[in-house]
Amino acid sequence: MKKLLSYLWPQTSKISSEHSGTLEVTWYNGKKLLDTQNANYSYGLLQKVLEFGLSKVSLAHANSVLVLGLGGGSVVHSLRNKLNYDKQIDAVEWDEKIITIAKNEFEIFNSDKLKIYHEDALEFVKNCISTYDLIVVDLFIDTEVPEQFLTTDFCEKLLQLSTGSILFNLGIHLLEDHPAHHVTSFFKHHPEAHLTVLDHVQGKNTLLLIKKGHS
Repeated sequence: MKKLLSYLWPQTSKISSEHSGTLEVTWYNGKKLLDTQNANYSYGLLQKVLEFGLSKVSLAHANSVLVLGLGGGSVVHSLRNKLNYDKQIDAVEWDEKIITIAKNEFEIFNSDKLKIYHEDALEFVKNCISTYDLIVVDLFIDTEVPEQFLTTDFCEKLLQLSTGSILFNLGIHLLEDHPAHHVTSFFKHHPEAHLTVLDHVQGKNTLLLIKKGHS
């Protein structure tokens, strides 16, 4: 019923989260979205942004993917249903409410080829001993990437875990003095990173595509 009514007006349910504030699950024009007060988290504009980035990555030889920031699971959905990726995905999400929403509202479940970790992404990366052919970094609180994910230490650890590519969503409308530019500078000057900056994706997002390899 909500899906049908959504063609007339949006149907929204609100969920309070200690970590993410007010989350909104909305049916809009027959599609279900996950939003915060100020940003789309999954299955709307953000999905289009990340799909554009993923379209620049070769998945043919990628046997493992790490998603930092599961959200409602739209990256997993895009990989499985639009890019036909059928190999291992590990996804990390620190907000238990969001993991529940991903399961109950978007049918994103643990399986033999999808493992969801309820963990702080910073701690996961620090302690991880696995490597991944593709790492997708999509870590936000509302509209901002927390500053602990914009540090040299975090970026260095990402490179250590990578055997292929890193897709890093830096956010929207970045001013010249925004800390996110430190991430761009780090990868631009690192001898093991080949950086492509994708600006103004869907009009406002900045994505970094990093390919691991010696210059």
